[in-house]
Amino acid sequence: MSGGPGLPGALAHLEPLLDKGGYAALALLVGLDNAVIPVPGQTMLIVAAVYAGTGRMNVVAVALVAWAAASAAAEAAYLLGRRQGSALIDRYGHYVRLTPDRYARAESFYRRRGMPIVCAARFVDVLRQTNGLLAGANHLPHARFSAANAFGAALWAGAWTALGYGAGTDIGPLYHEAVRYQLLLLPVLALLLALFIARAWWKRRHREPQDRAPASR
Repeated sequence: MSGGPGLPGALAHLEPLLDKGGYAALALLVGLDNAVIPVPGQTMLIVAAVYAGTGRMNVVAVALVAWAAASAAAEAAYLLGRRQGSALIDRYGHYVRLTPDRYARAESFYRRRGMPIVCAARFVDVLRQTNGLLAGANHLPHARFSAANAFGAALWAGAWTALGYGAGTDIGPLYHEAVRYQLLLLPVLALLLALFIARAWWKRRHREPQDRAPASR
C-alpha cells in the first residue's frame, strides 16, 4: 500500500505506518490500545477502514483483525489483573485511600455490574485501555469477562470500521465529534461512580447504628 487517501489532522499521521505495516500494524496498535498502553489504536482502525473504502484494504479483514487484536489484548490484561491486581492494591492501595474494605465493595460491584461495563468500555478512552485489568483485579468470573469482552470488541470494531468505510476521506469532522463526545462522557461516568459510592456509604452509615443496637429481650 502506498499513497494514502489524504486524511486530515491526526488521522494523517498514521498513514505512513499503515502503508508500511498493513494489517500487522493495525493489529499491533489496536492490541496495545486495548491492553493498558495508550496508543492510537482506535485512530488506526479508522484509518484502515477508510483505506478499505478506497479499495486499499479488505473491509472484512480490517474488522476481523481489529476484533481479534482487541479481544486477545484485553484477555491478556485480564489475566495480569487477576494474578497481580490484588497484590498491587494491597501494596499501593493505601496511597490512594483504597482500603481493603473499599476494595471489597468495588469487587462486589464489578461482579454484579462488570459485564455491561466491559461491553461499553471500548467506546470510552481510559476505560478501553484499563477495562481488562480492572475486571481481572476485581475478580469478574473469567467466562463472563470473555463473553462480554468478545461482544464489546465486536461492537467496537464493527462500529468504527463501518463509520470509516462509509465516510471515507470525509471522516475528519465525524471523528472529531466522536472524540469530543468521549471526552464529555468521562466526567459523566466519574459523576455516576461518585454517586454510587456516596449512596453505598450513606446506606452503610445508617445501617451501622441498627447493627450495633442491643437485641431486645
